[in-house]
Amino acid sequence: MSQATKVEKDTVPQVGAGTVEETSVPAAPDIRVVGDTYRTVGDYTSANPVVRARNVDVFYGDNHAIQNVSLDIGKNQVISLIGPSGCGKSTFIRCLNRMNDTIDIARVHGEILLDGEDIHARRMDVVMLRARVGMVFQKPNPFPKSVYDNVAYGPRIHGLARNRQELDRIVRSSLERAGLWTEVKDRLDEPGTGLSGGQQQRLCIARTIAVGPEVILMDEPCSALDPIATAHIEDLIDELKKNFAIVIVTHSMQQAARVSQRTAYFHLGRLIEVGDTDQIFTNPQHELTEDYITGRFG
Repeated sequence: MSQATKVEKDTVPQVGAGTVEETSVPAAPDIRVVGDTYRTVGDYTSANPVVRARNVDVFYGDNHAIQNVSLDIGKNQVISLIGPSGCGKSTFIRCLNRMNDTIDIARVHGEILLDGEDIHARRMDVVMLRARVGMVFQKPNPFPKSVYDNVAYGPRIHGLARNRQELDRIVRSSLERAGLWTEVKDRLDEPGTGLSGGQQQRLCIARTIAVGPEVILMDEPCSALDPIATAHIEDLIDELKKNFAIVIVTHSMQQAARVSQRTAYFHLGRLIEVGDTDQIFTNPQHELTEDYITGRFG
């Protein structure tokens, strides 16, 4: 994996033929994609960012999967990433905790800061990074362990509990915050894989928050769930944002409208538009965003 290319702070990527110039002038609201030249519409910055991504490019071999994306992830906020299948949403969030490191042909360029720290710096411990930036996947993936051990696994390996009593408190607190405690408090010794699909996904969320992350990445967390289980997860997301920054990839525009405060629209590896969720869904500024939201494609 190559080191992230450094760029100056608080700059805006400008239109250019394969290069990026830097300026303090905000992005204009009426830029359109033309060939290989584009600029994101809307304000991709956040007043209180946990993560700052600047000029991020991702390659899988010769495939340029993410093209010059800049985006902030704000504290105590939910941001939804929407767009057609294959547009780069999941690839982008995998950059935020270096999950792309596990793919031999992947190369990531650009700067990604977590609380001002370069996540590609040599001193960055990737294991600790993935504890600070947790991930919940599309399909629930509980470990083949008990409910208790699923949640206790992270605190054990990171040394977050000095004794069994502290570990019990972490497990209970995590299950309570995931809205699962009352359903499993008498089943802690049973396999996590024996829970229903919605319960398994909440167990995975409990496992993620047990290590005290700053950011939670959710890659289509409700796509395999029924409407009732989906409603539980959405209510949980609204509660979790009080303590975490949350990024959710979703194909459901209704879900994005319900759970997020900001929405970012991706198209063919480019971040086309970003803004307040209400504005994106009621008054999109870019033609591609409007076409997607109104169902003309995607």
